[in-house]
Amino acid sequence: MAFQFISDYLKHRLTSKSRHGTHSPFVYHLVDEVIYDFNSKTEYKGIEEQRKKLLNDDALITVTDLGAGSHLNKNRTKKVKEIAKNALKSPRLAQLIYRLAKNSKPANLIELGTCLGITTAYLSKACPDSDIITIEGCPETAKKAYENFQDLELDNIELQVGNFDVLLPVVIDQAPKLDFVYIDGNHRKDATINYFKWCLPKVHEDSLLIFDDIYWSKGMKEAWEEIKNHPDVTVTVDLFWIGLVYFKKGQKKEHFKIKF
Repeated sequence: MAFQFISDYLKHRLTSKSRHGTHSPFVYHLVDEVIYDFNSKTEYKGIEEQRKKLLNDDALITVTDLGAGSHLNKNRTKKVKEIAKNALKSPRLAQLIYRLAKNSKPANLIELGTCLGITTAYLSKACPDSDIITIEGCPETAKKAYENFQDLELDNIELQVGNFDVLLPVVIDQAPKLDFVYIDGNHRKDATINYFKWCLPKVHEDSLLIFDDIYWSKGMKEAWEEIKNHPDVTVTVDLFWIGLVYFKKGQKKEHFKIKF
């Protein structure tokens, strides 16, 4: 598994492009002004201070894993600091999610896979006037995430706890449309394809779907290829760690691999 992942990463680095190899005006703007905006922002500071607290938290919690699990630690009882170290998105990636959300200006956001809530906090800071629903399968992890939201005084987040396959269809059904969806849970091919297909009836011209860990496994790579090839998808951006999916009408169907 590790060897294949490293091999995929090296191959991606060799075949991906920067902003200068991108001829689509839409994707060039996205890369130049959003993906490669590495300037520090005031919103980052408080969230990263919260991350530091989690990285030093020795509390034990019982993890209920309803998805594909972790490559790093299969134990059910874990220290919060171990989860923070192994499962949280890095600052670099979480801050990219922040910028993508801020650029999209969504009225509503859905996150599948809350974990300890750090990426959710970035979404909240990016879109303070938007409605965010985040879904977590593990009750004790969700409890810790909720505590983090309170510490950061975030008030536009609705945290739902339970099985993704049960909760996500209801959340989608109740939404008038889907503006921004971040899928970071149950890293299995069939589940990922299901989440994508459930979203399709509610996507629109400005929707953005983000799929996490698209090189996690053979199944996830196959899921990503199937998503890319769907007739409703017009533009995808493969950043190795995440994949961006757009549905812009009239846009030539193109797939981009971008260094990040």
